[in-house]
Amino acid sequence: MTAGTVGAAFEHKRTRLLSELERPGQLIEHITPNWFASVMGTGIVANAAATLPVHSAELRAFATVVWVLASFALLALTVAFAAHWILHPANARRYAEHPVVSLFYGAPPMAMLTVGAGTLLLGKDVIGDTAALHIAATLWVLGTITGVATSVWMPYRMLRQGRSNALPAWLMPVVPPMVSATGGALLLPYIGDDGLRVWLLALCYALFALSLALGAAAMTLIYRDLLRGGGPALQAAPTVWITLGLVGQSITAANLLGADAGLVLGSAHASLARDLHAFGIGYGLFVGVLAIGAVTVACTVTAKAMRNGLRFSLTWWSFTFPVGTCVTGATALGAALGLGAVSALAVVLYAALLSAWVVVAAHTVRGSISGRIFLP
Repeated sequence: MTAGTVGAAFEHKRTRLLSELERPGQLIEHITPNWFASVMGTGIVANAAATLPVHSAELRAFATVVWVLASFALLALTVAFAAHWILHPANARRYAEHPVVSLFYGAPPMAMLTVGAGTLLLGKDVIGDTAALHIAATLWVLGTITGVATSVWMPYRMLRQGRSNALPAWLMPVVPPMVSATGGALLLPYIGDDGLRVWLLALCYALFALSLALGAAAMTLIYRDLLRGGGPALQAAPTVWITLGLVGQSITAANLLGADAGLVLGSAHASLARDLHAFGIGYGLFVGVLAIGAVTVACTVTAKAMRNGLRFSLTWWSFTFPVGTCVTGATALGAALGLGAVSALAVVLYAALLSAWVVVAAHTVRGSISGRIFLP
């Protein structure tokens, strides 16, 4: 092999990085909010592992590493997204006004809330209890404020624009308050002031009710259109899994809040605490049965899309976070019931989640290396 051939081969390997981009600046020209779904999907892998009924040092170490990845991804994407708005404001405004892309503005709040929950569950092993609590609380406040804003503003905007075709992505802006309710349940045991704990518990149930009301209305329209043969376009087919996000997250929130009710309300309101605990179980069982139908629809739509040539895109992250919420929901419900079968289901679902995450993350890394994923 001649020196020239070796040099050419080396040059070919060297230029493979971001080879599909014409210039480095294209990295941030099209950083849309759905990029934050990758943080959600990675973070839920860590959080679900930390709460599984199966415990081992190896599993916790793995979950901690994944939480670190999600944390760095959140930081990097926040910087990139801010740079996108500063350097490419016309693109940013166009995406913010897009009828589908704009719905994913619910993803940044959920990314913050997911990483914040992981900081409380796993980060304390790395940065200490105090720092973990402060970071988790800060991310919860920021995620809750922005999440409530998207959950109110986006439905109002859709109604004003008169959108008729219900898409699974309609749920993206209304699920964040439910994620806040779950994160708030994790924070409750760390609050020393009794009065503040009661207020936070009440706020979490209010967030639960807000998200459930908006989400139920959206789900009714989404499944109406799906059953009529409508639904997302081929390359957006994975978004049908988003419907499971509300299902799993609400089961998680209802049972974690029910478990905290006794601690917060005390013996003076023991009856109310028991009722809230029972509500979590009853709600979890009822919605869990409905989830069977949602999974069936999602699998059917996905299988059809695969047969018709579904290609990888960021929508594939829809295979991760919603399934992860079903893992945490099964874990929380299993703990509330004391039923091993439900806890075992959580382990099986986690195996499915982990498999999906590995596949989607690998495709994302490959697309990032070539630069293709940064193009519209």
